[in-house]
Amino acid sequence: MKKEKIDGAKVTGAVDFIISRKRKLYKFARFNELRSCFQLGEWVDFIKTHSNFLDKQPVVAEIGAGTAVFLVEQAKLSPEKIFVAVDVKSDRLHQGARKAQEEKVTNIYFVRSRVEELVQIFSSNSVFEIWLTFSDPYPRKSDAKHRLTYKKYLKLYQEILNKDGRLHFKTDSDSLFEYSLASFRECGWQILTETEDLHSSDLPEKYKVMTSYEARFVGEGKNIHFLTAKPE
Repeated sequence: MKKEKIDGAKVTGAVDFIISRKRKLYKFARFNELRSCFQLGEWVDFIKTHSNFLDKQPVVAEIGAGTAVFLVEQAKLSPEKIFVAVDVKSDRLHQGARKAQEEKVTNIYFVRSRVEELVQIFSSNSVFEIWLTFSDPYPRKSDAKHRLTYKKYLKLYQEILNKDGRLHFKTDSDSLFEYSLASFRECGWQILTETEDLHSSDLPEKYKVMTSYEARFVGEGKNIHFLTAKPE
């Protein structure tokens, strides 16, 4: 990207800003053109006008879904459920939405939102399952508050999960898995299933559906850590 110098500091030029802005608007436009894709406000309005929409079938959510290709595959395996992929990056979600459209998967929706806004997306006790797949490990101790298994996020998940709800967590990071186990237990969650090598375990095949990251990690010979937990 072309840069200009002002008082010895590099800044983005006006032309580059316009180009970047156009790219961003283009990404939003592509996301918004698909009927399964929602900005947060649009989703809230949609739920208001379809009051029983999320009550008719079990709801499965992926938080920090990225491209959501994993959740698309889960939706194909369980047509009796509703799947909602949540991520702050619309261009990532757009990839999963396009895949769902091409493969005629109609029981999945894509919502652009921050994790902190989950209670606007889902009502209390309404979610059957939550997936966290290959979340950013934020390896520095000072960044622990950004990890999706940090205590403030676990409280949000507990609020939206129903009484029989479960949370599934996948990561290739040893340190994040160790931190997450401690975080769940500290917050009073019960660990139902735990393995440090998912793909060598005898767990159900639906848990072994791979994300794009996961396929790469497995190809590199890395073990995939997995756990299922529920709040007490």
